[in-house]
Amino acid sequence: MNVAVSCLQSPAAAREELYDKYASRLVTNRRLDRKLVSFQGNRKLPFYRWFKYKEGYSADFVRYIIEELGVKPGVLLDPFAGTGATLFAGRAMGWDTIGIELLPVGFFAMEGRLAAETADPAAFKRAVAKAQAVDWEARYDSAFALSHVAITRKAFPEPTERAIAGYRAYCSGIRDARVKKLFELACLAVLESVSYTRKDGQYLRWDHRCKRDRLKSHFDKGRIEPFGPAVLAKLREIERDLSAGGRERDSLFTPGGKLQMGNVDLRRGSCLDLLPRLSSRSVDLVITSPPYCNRYDYTRTYALELVFLGADTNVISNLRQAMLSCTVENKTKVAALRDQYERGGQGDAFDRVIEAFEGQDALQEILAILEGLGAEGRLNNANIPNLVRNYFLEMSFVLYELSRILRKRGKIVMVNDNVRYAGEEIPVDLILSDLSERFGLRTSHIWKLPRGKGNSSQQMGNHGRSELRKCVYVWEKP
Repeated sequence: MNVAVSCLQSPAAAREELYDKYASRLVTNRRLDRKLVSFQGNRKLPFYRWFKYKEGYSADFVRYIIEELGVKPGVLLDPFAGTGATLFAGRAMGWDTIGIELLPVGFFAMEGRLAAETADPAAFKRAVAKAQAVDWEARYDSAFALSHVAITRKAFPEPTERAIAGYRAYCSGIRDARVKKLFELACLAVLESVSYTRKDGQYLRWDHRCKRDRLKSHFDKGRIEPFGPAVLAKLREIERDLSAGGRERDSLFTPGGKLQMGNVDLRRGSCLDLLPRLSSRSVDLVITSPPYCNRYDYTRTYALELVFLGADTNVISNLRQAMLSCTVENKTKVAALRDQYERGGQGDAFDRVIEAFEGQDALQEILAILEGLGAEGRLNNANIPNLVRNYFLEMSFVLYELSRILRKRGKIVMVNDNVRYAGEEIPVDLILSDLSERFGLRTSHIWKLPRGKGNSSQQMGNHGRSELRKCVYVWEKP
């Protein structure tokens, strides 16, 4: 459904109408700040600080939401689990948690966390002490060298490349599976700091000292850590956290220090595939943050970590396509989704989702505007309209499924940002809230952070400075 923008009405008429509908529920929540609703709050927390995953939110955010909503423990789901902040913080408050995650990096980090909970702190301490005397570069074994893809070649200084291979060879000989997993996690966690790269939005930013051909970068990353000291520091950090409190160490995350642990159920794959397999009315609470509609490509920013975990070019390409569409390279999944729902005898559900998507006037308005801007050559990428269309179409299926599996009086809490393309703001918060209501949910709050998100320097130059809402949505099932 394409909605033409009439010259007799405002080009933002549908968005203005949608804003009026939800204005009373748009409330600034001063308890929510960027530290709470980002990885910053995890930087000093035992276990959570091991692997920097800046796209996630803090464990304190999960605790705040559960306490603020006043919900009693039941089943807690995160369909975009990342590195597991929802799962582990929720479990420490007595919830049984289910996490769905497609990206191998996040899944590996969660496996490492689970390994840590049953690892013997004394055995790990002995392993770290033994490792301190190892010359990793001298242990180089070509069989354990990283098999790079095009976007990661020459990411490390040559001595570091050899040391990583030596470290991986050493890990292959560790007999204790839990200790081995934690040693591998330590290496995964320091890859960026020992490389010529830095994660920067949509891509890896390269230091000018790297040996890549035709690189015209003037970026200076500063000190690039040697591998040996970096990985040993990470191993000691893990050791300290494991030793803190021994068997009671999980009380670090439990209010009042009382252990009231639930279960953790990890499921690898796309939530578009796995959510339809969950039973109806089986979940009490959802806390999550999906990828944003902002061209952020996790498979590029985490390319070093994916290569470390054995992903090749085909695996990375397939991951990019399987993830919720948030890049200009994603192709539509509509045919695959139709086939999936029809094979499951849910053709009517598929039609209902498509009808809701096509009937969301503010979304169709922005799609028509973006297509017009693209035709005039005013978008910096011609595929941006497809990105936006695919993103909201797939999120429509996610919202339908979350409503289906939620029990009565269950709640969904979602963190997301609004975005802007060529000066046109996309009210992600309002569009998703309206779509959720089409699937039987009710919007209780759209909590705005006191400070929004600024637009890019290019957007500011072309369209002026203005903040975009960064929000936490609270939906409930009547």
